[in-house]
Amino acid sequence: MIEVALGAFAIAALAAFAQSVSGFGSALVAVPLLSVLAGPRAAVVTITALSIAMTALATARERRHVQWRVAGTLAATGLIGMPVGLLLLTSLGARPLTLLIAALVLVVTVMLASGWSAQPGPWARRSAGVLSGAMLTSTGMNGPPLVITLHALRLRADAFRATLQAVFCVQDVAAVAGFVAVGQLNRTVLVAVAAGLPGLPMGWLLGDRVFTRIDQHVFRRVVLGMLVISAVAAGASAIIG
Repeated sequence: MIEVALGAFAIAALAAFAQSVSGFGSALVAVPLLSVLAGPRAAVVTITALSIAMTALATARERRHVQWRVAGTLAATGLIGMPVGLLLLTSLGARPLTLLIAALVLVVTVMLASGWSAQPGPWARRSAGVLSGAMLTSTGMNGPPLVITLHALRLRADAFRATLQAVFCVQDVAAVAGFVAVGQLNRTVLVAVAAGLPGLPMGWLLGDRVFTRIDQHVFRRVVLGMLVISAVAAGASAIIG
């Protein structure tokens, strides 16, 4: 448990750093890494629970920039997909679930690197919401379809980040309620959440400072590299273990 606690603290700080700088990416970075230490189910539940603290504060701070109509559509349709994700989370074994997470991170990394975007029609938004809900409760990573959809809407940077945090916050709360309902809140998760909470403000504050100084093209390449390393580490642990 000591290894899990120390790892959760460091991983939470890294996740908050990524979220602070880019507005997303905390779960993409953190879930594969924590899966190696605590297992995929505990990693998904832990990172989703920790995300509530980050996204709630960010939403409150940036609420004037939130596009509430868009956020409401994405958050509400996300609830439709969550039962499917919960079914996958509880029915898949640890190894296939870890491999699913690793594969998803690699696919998303390629999509982000290529600059692929979707059409911003209403059906695309609803579909993205449903998919994000299913992805959140199965892998802890609901960001990709939401990021792609909001990017296609060509929102200003402040509106993009704020709207994304609002959707994350609502979906995270609903997902944690679902995790509790299916019995996924265990001792490992509680230890990891308690240890990870102090790491969040450290990572967030550092991310805010870096955001104003680092060249965004350089940071983008670093983040993409971190995602690949995280996915490979999680995949290797599943194959070897």
